[in-house]
Amino acid sequence: MPKGLFNKKTPLIWRRESTETPPASEKALEQQMGQLASTQLPASQALGFASKSQQDTQINCQIRADASNRLIVNEQTKDCFEYFITQYGEKSIEQIKADFLSYTKISYKEPVLSQLNDLWARYIDYRSKLGDLQAPTADKESAKYYQQILVNTQNLRKKFFSDYEIQGLFGTQDTYDRYTVDRLEIMDNQKLSAAEKAQKLKELFEQLPEDWKENLQQLNQLEDLRKLTAEIKARGGSAQEIRQMRTNLVGPEATQRLETLDVQRNDWKGKVNQYLAERDTILKSNLSDSAKQRAVEQLKSQQFANQQEQLRLQTFETVHDQGGKLPFAN
Repeated sequence: MPKGLFNKKTPLIWRRESTETPPASEKALEQQMGQLASTQLPASQALGFASKSQQDTQINCQIRADASNRLIVNEQTKDCFEYFITQYGEKSIEQIKADFLSYTKISYKEPVLSQLNDLWARYIDYRSKLGDLQAPTADKESAKYYQQILVNTQNLRKKFFSDYEIQGLFGTQDTYDRYTVDRLEIMDNQKLSAAEKAQKLKELFEQLPEDWKENLQQLNQLEDLRKLTAEIKARGGSAQEIRQMRTNLVGPEATQRLETLDVQRNDWKGKVNQYLAERDTILKSNLSDSAKQRAVEQLKSQQFANQQEQLRLQTFETVHDQGGKLPFAN
């Protein structure tokens, strides 16, 4: 699954920011987000707060304040904290804490300074306690497992942050993690057919913010198609069931393309299996080694005229000769 809360590390930012926002919209967004609160540090001074692996990066602290110069808590606030926290391993936690306080002292003014330092102290404590959470007892592949992680983490956050701070720091992450758990719950629901699961997955996807869909669509749909197809085949389902599931999940046009791909894959599988069987017959014959080699090359040229196919075939020959499972696409 895509990374989020469940890897206990800095979550990925799943939204891709648009580069085509009209200037007026950018201005409105800037007013809504507030103004940057920091003083620009000289490059030589900023380097003192970076770890060795961060020497070619800028300090990722886009801290913002409102008109009263009060801290605006948002995802950029968390990014700033995580910039320093990810130095752990190259620096001790005590050094990281000291560096952060030194950085904020020369970069921000009151009341933002005190508010930011207070939030940082609580965030550090939260991150420490996060690693102490007990793993759920449920199956790690089940929705219940990740649902319990989500609940435990949300309960922990309430001990350290206000509702406003939780929304600012973790709102994006929570939306994605909730989506991930909901997907797993649909896949785990034994009362639903594969086609019904596909329909519900599509409906769930449509509820996502528009700017997330492009990044998530291909990743999630490929995974869902693979799992649901395997589910249907495992119980001996029909081609019509697979078609209905695909139509519900990706639509009729994409389903047609997938069926064309199925035909191409089946043709390839048949050609490879036939070739390997005939090749085995040649290799087990009483011909000399040189004659066997010539016969195999002739067979290969007859059945696979395309040089790209012949190169691809080499992998199947190697796996077959080693007694492994042939790497056909599902």
